[in-house]
Amino acid sequence: MDAIDAALGAAEFADLLRHDAPLAEDALLLLCHPPDYLDRIRLAIPAAGIYQLDADTHVSNGSDDAARRAVGAACAAVDLVMGGRAANAFVAMRPPGHHAERATPMGFCLYGTVAIAARHAMERHGLSRVAVVDFDVHHGNGTQDLLWDERRAFFVSNHQMPLWPGSGRPEERGAYGNVLNVPLPPGTDGATFRRMCEDTVLPQLDRFAPELVLVSAGFDAHRDDPLAQLELVEEDFAWITGALCDIAARHAGGRLVSCLEGGYDLPALGASVAAHVRVLMEKGA
Repeated sequence: MDAIDAALGAAEFADLLRHDAPLAEDALLLLCHPPDYLDRIRLAIPAAGIYQLDADTHVSNGSDDAARRAVGAACAAVDLVMGGRAANAFVAMRPPGHHAERATPMGFCLYGTVAIAARHAMERHGLSRVAVVDFDVHHGNGTQDLLWDERRAFFVSNHQMPLWPGSGRPEERGAYGNVLNVPLPPGTDGATFRRMCEDTVLPQLDRFAPELVLVSAGFDAHRDDPLAQLELVEEDFAWITGALCDIAARHAGGRLVSCLEGGYDLPALGASVAAHVRVLMEKGA
């Protein structure tokens, strides 16, 4: 968050509208998670120190509040763009959310932030076609799980394979053909990534004609990131941002909400977020 704050503190971002993240109440979390799961997370939060939920996911005293603010921010951003008070939005948040399944925390994630925001858009704003596009280097297994049976959603994930968590094969299609997984081999560069998007992802998004585009924006596909082996750079993230904004412009009145997922090389993360937000500002002007 410090790296992102520093990057977005540059003069070119001075005109951004900045909002504090509200705390999500149970009603929002229950759009995707059962009540006993919420109780389990509450009970796991330690008064002090660290508690380990799984091999990757640890919580401290502030973790539930932080995760709830991530969800609250994503849903508030949906309200802003649906109400015409912003053309688009970027939610700078930790922890991420796209690995949290219906009743299983995973991969630093407690709640399925973007999936909850999608359901919020459907239930509060009456949308019948919401696209969720995940370009994190890891497969968004949690988002897929939470939206698997949702006719109103179209979930797209392009990710490195093989790589943790091991899901995201092309044959994983969703209950209604509403999931598109596009795995990429290690070493995939920007030109190959763009060609894959142009050949597969963007045409299917156009056919779906979403009324709102949600983005799981993971910047760990950057060539400098230590957790994977894709070779994207800032210009590639700017390109996919622009392409998704164009989809939103054609079908959704420009409405797009992007939420931070991964990114673990701090200079690359800051530069990539800046490139991403710069395009959002240009397209939303």
